[in-house]
Amino acid sequence: MQPSDTDHAPRPEEKLSYQLKSFARLWPYVWPKDKPGFKVRTVIAIIFTLAGQFLLVGAPFLLGRAQDLVTTALGQRLSFSSIAVAAMFLIGGYGGLKFLNVLISEAREYLFTPVGQFAQRSAATATFAHLHALSLRFHLEKRTGGLSRVIERGIRSIDFLFRFILFRIGPTFLQLGIAGIAFWAVYDWRFAAIAVSVVVLYVWFTVVTTEWRLAFRRDMNKQDTEAAAKAVDSLLNYETVKYFGAETFETGRYDVAMEGYQKAAIKSRTSLATVNIGQAFLMQGGIIAMLLLATDQILKGQMSAGSLTTITLVMMQIYGPLNILGFAYREIKQALTDMEKMFALLDITPEVTDAPGAGALHNISGEIVFDNVDFHYDADRPILRGVSFTVAPGQTVAIVGPTGAGKSTLSRILFRFYDIAAGHVTIDGHDIRAVSQGSLRRAIGIVPQDTVLFNDTIGYNIGYAKPGASQSDIEDAAKAAQIHEFIEKLPLGYETKVGERGLKLSGGEKQRVAIARTLLKNPEILILDEATSALDSVTERDIQSALDDISKSRTTLVIAHRLSTIVNADLILAMEAGKIVQAGTHEQLLNSGGLYASLWKQQQSAQADA
Repeated sequence: MQPSDTDHAPRPEEKLSYQLKSFARLWPYVWPKDKPGFKVRTVIAIIFTLAGQFLLVGAPFLLGRAQDLVTTALGQRLSFSSIAVAAMFLIGGYGGLKFLNVLISEAREYLFTPVGQFAQRSAATATFAHLHALSLRFHLEKRTGGLSRVIERGIRSIDFLFRFILFRIGPTFLQLGIAGIAFWAVYDWRFAAIAVSVVVLYVWFTVVTTEWRLAFRRDMNKQDTEAAAKAVDSLLNYETVKYFGAETFETGRYDVAMEGYQKAAIKSRTSLATVNIGQAFLMQGGIIAMLLLATDQILKGQMSAGSLTTITLVMMQIYGPLNILGFAYREIKQALTDMEKMFALLDITPEVTDAPGAGALHNISGEIVFDNVDFHYDADRPILRGVSFTVAPGQTVAIVGPTGAGKSTLSRILFRFYDIAAGHVTIDGHDIRAVSQGSLRRAIGIVPQDTVLFNDTIGYNIGYAKPGASQSDIEDAAKAAQIHEFIEKLPLGYETKVGERGLKLSGGEKQRVAIARTLLKNPEILILDEATSALDSVTERDIQSALDDISKSRTTLVIAHRLSTIVNADLILAMEAGKIVQAGTHEQLLNSGGLYASLWKQQQSAQADA
């Protein structure tokens, strides 16, 4: 059974095999079917990596042989001879091989960098797109800051894994294998045995001690994510923090999270000393053991003095990258965890999906039918119970009722942010679960109560409804929403930045931008979800006239708080406790008494008192 987008993410960091599977999932990004050039680059990069390791192992043998020739020339008291020339040639060869390895390494980077960057971009884009495919329920239960960190770390981990596993740690073990074979073939099997044994011990010690330290790193990440989520949540609610004078409280919450990160970081850093000391002991012990064996062989006349140089250089080349194995192992394991968490998001099954073969809504007249609809967010908390009503094409139907009656839930169901538990919702006779979500949402426009804008320009926010819209189209929509003159008076006009969530605009200005955006979309069905409830009376009257204009000749569903805004609706539905308890025109409902008449009386009384 696949997890749904309401499931909690698994904790794969406890299972290395599960993490390695996530690394294997990178293969389609590194070996994309539609980019054969990337496949060629990857193959050549791997060949270059193999060639580089042979060059690294071979170069010290040239230098060792050169040292032997120099020693021979000195013993024969020859200042210039064919032996000396050969030694110089070998020394030049040593330098040439080292330089050639650098060239090969850089050529490999040149070839593989586009592949690695494409893999990061593709994985990030796939994850980002999938997040938008998940349900509203998922996003209401998750912290945006935490999700962004998961993606950010996952992308960083891809680059890190490529660099360390493919081009640093992996080649080092390959180099060890080549060196072991060379030592066995040229010198003695004991040199190969010492080299391999020491590296195996080194790796075992590093893995064991790093596993012990990983608990601190996990705690660090947990505290880091918590601090980031608190910071984002606090800054997004900047106005609320100011309203309640809670700056000190918010700073304290953030500081507590950072204090937890600080403690975990201190433990992680101090425990590193144990790893470093043990690694140094094994590394230097291995080199000394090999040099002692080589010295014994030299004194017995079984090896040349230059072998000391060869063995030392080869082992230093191998031990050099291994010196960071503790860091690499920890980071690789953490990178696998980070990448797995990112891929875990891709494994979450969207709660709302298109049915197989779902068609598109087209030629919409705008008839909406709710037929005996039941809905709940949680099984033990019913929201809608047996809701039935019809909105004829071009008709304006208002939904009223006390807070919690289920009014706004109707709009979320119509947009198919959630699927209903029972009943049917149709548009022009088509069950909305049988048509594609894209075509459904293109047919519906909404002016919400709480307008949230992108931190971009006014022009961008209006034009968001129709990508590629011309400036004249954007201005026409702004004029219809009665905000064009206000924008024109701004120093930067349509290029004026609105700030985070539209913070730089007033409530009425944001509502007008939302209306303009909806007008530009030009939907067949319009939803006004308490679009003026948060505004003052003067602003409400101005915006209401704009809303009345855009409602003409469209099927309109009005979710209203202020009843004075819907007295001219063709049909008014009064809801209470998830049910429609009254239906009729304004006059009919007033005459019949009941819930609507009670709400009207309360609001008229409150308005008179004001």
